[in-house]
Amino acid sequence: MTAIRVLLVDDQPMIRTGFRLILEAEPDMIVVGEAGDGQTGVEDTRTLQPDVVLMDIRMPRLDGVEATRLIVESGSASHIIILTTFDLDEHVHDALRAGASGFLVKDGPADSLVEAIRTVARGDAVISPRVTRRLLDRFSRLADQSPPAVPPSLDALTARELDVLRALSRGLSNAEVARELHVTEATVKTHVAHILDKYQLRDRVQAVILAYDTGLARPAAGS
Repeated sequence: MTAIRVLLVDDQPMIRTGFRLILEAEPDMIVVGEAGDGQTGVEDTRTLQPDVVLMDIRMPRLDGVEATRLIVESGSASHIIILTTFDLDEHVHDALRAGASGFLVKDGPADSLVEAIRTVARGDAVISPRVTRRLLDRFSRLADQSPPAVPPSLDALTARELDVLRALSRGLSNAEVARELHVTEATVKTHVAHILDKYQLRDRVQAVILAYDTGLARPAAGS
């Protein structure tokens, strides 16, 4: 079994040490490096080529948003999980737009962190359940300020792919989408792959952002 290679990027040494102890206790993970600021994190990602980068969002020299953007724009295959102390840091939305594959709060349970790394390493995406409501609230406020129109480019999606995208925007897993649409999970995976390919999206998080930005999906009443 090939170990998942993880790079830790955080300006607090004690945080990095804690994460290292948690991850190196897992048989399928190895910490390949640590960086104390965003600029070093970008450079280490290029040289070490980790599978997953745990990226703090507030750091000196270069913050996590800009570091994420630079890593993604470089064409790196590394997946990035954003870490923050708060339920919804004001920059998290920007980081997800920049190409991050997930978002977790630092004080979450250790098993959630470990599972998130495995999920992202497989090419999926993850957002902490604690912040899903707040993230939708952010989309709701943005929508109220400037209601977006559905662009003609969404015509590239089939009716079934639009159904799948709407379901993804509600946070449903592949299995849940399959049950709702009465199709197999393999079929859902195929539709998701087509959506990502047609819009050059890195993962499901980017697909959800697309759905809300275009107006295809809206937060439920009361969100």
